[in-house]
Amino acid sequence: MEVNFRHEDSTFVPEITTLILVTLVTLLAGCWRYRVYPQLGRKLPPRKLGLPIVGESLSFFKAQKKNLVAEWMKKCTNEYGPIFKTSLIGSNAVIITGQAGNRFIFSDSDSGIACNQPASELNGMESVKVAPLLKKTAFKVTCSLLYALSEGKEKDALLENFAIALKGIRCVPLNFPGTLYRKSSIARARIRNLFTQLIARKRRELEEGKVSSHEDIISTLVSLRDEDGKPLLEEEIIDNLITLMIASHDTIAILLIHFVRLLARDAEICDKVLQEQKKVVKASEGSGGKLSRREVQMMKYTWSVAQEIMRLTPPVIGNFRRAWRDTRFDGFDIPKGWQVLWVTSDTHLDDKIFAEPEKIDPSRFQTLTKSMPPYTYIPFGAGQRICPGAEFARVEALLIIHYLITTYRWTEEIPDEPMIADPIPYPAMGLPVKLYSRNNI
Repeated sequence: MEVNFRHEDSTFVPEITTLILVTLVTLLAGCWRYRVYPQLGRKLPPRKLGLPIVGESLSFFKAQKKNLVAEWMKKCTNEYGPIFKTSLIGSNAVIITGQAGNRFIFSDSDSGIACNQPASELNGMESVKVAPLLKKTAFKVTCSLLYALSEGKEKDALLENFAIALKGIRCVPLNFPGTLYRKSSIARARIRNLFTQLIARKRRELEEGKVSSHEDIISTLVSLRDEDGKPLLEEEIIDNLITLMIASHDTIAILLIHFVRLLARDAEICDKVLQEQKKVVKASEGSGGKLSRREVQMMKYTWSVAQEIMRLTPPVIGNFRRAWRDTRFDGFDIPKGWQVLWVTSDTHLDDKIFAEPEKIDPSRFQTLTKSMPPYTYIPFGAGQRICPGAEFARVEALLIIHYLITTYRWTEEIPDEPMIADPIPYPAMGLPVKLYSRNNI
């Protein structure tokens, strides 16, 4: 068979050659702009940035998936000290650990670091998977209290899209069909569209006098005015709503999951929590079983258990911020635009701060809280930049634990169930338990 090449096909070779050259030049220019230029004339923290684009994302996320980030961090700090550079999720990053580092991140002074995420969202005996159930419960409570969303398609759609979007917060930003980043971006777009509709609805209801400005968080944000009398931009309102959703939902859900897991494993702690909650039940008898702030304040031991859980298994291993200008810490330069990652494990597991840090001991938070060095216990951040939803998370978690432990007792079905990070610490099998009704409370 004879094959004839047309004359015009000869242009294909120079075209593909040009494309390759342009691609190489673009990659080299990007490498110079984001990896070489920022380092010129600066004293940057030690350690290499790793491979272009990918950096150390693969090894970091591998450790995260196995719930070994603390070990990954410890290995780095042992070799390079409390501050070192790397590249994660397509961005140059400085990782800062220790009490001084936490103070630098959370202090209200102008450190040049701003909040940021890389651009990368029964009756009788019954067997249930507690982890997904508690995540759904916490999410629905948050939607009801903060956004005044009733049960229905809107709340279900928000939960579904939020779960997808969250998985993409710390993935490599490869925006191709089928990638987790693309799926996460689409889910975030759906969330924004839903919030846009809710904001428009609240504006109409406020104008018609159907709701007050304090009806829920959306009504409050829509009603806010700056010193010039101008309302918040819709994009600003949506960003605040998403931030609140992430902070209030995941912190509470993960705390509750580990709380249930601990109570199934430690009979002594479980009994102490139960006895405290029985006193709360008795104190609320005059109000028909409804709990007030007074009853919540009685749950001191229960909250100390929660604090200990968050010390050992914080809801987030840390978070990203971005240097909005050139800044310095501990004698090192942090260039404008670089990510800064703060982590919890360095101080939470420091035996100079917490005696026998690997041991579960809720009593340490009944005696240590006032003498604990500042910027060392940071599940909600610290200082002027502490999470504004911390008190909301505390009250919601305590209320759910109260009703759960006074209604049921439970046993684990998989006592040696491993933990994974997805991206937060999570029981690999969903924490299946056997539930038994309590009839004596």
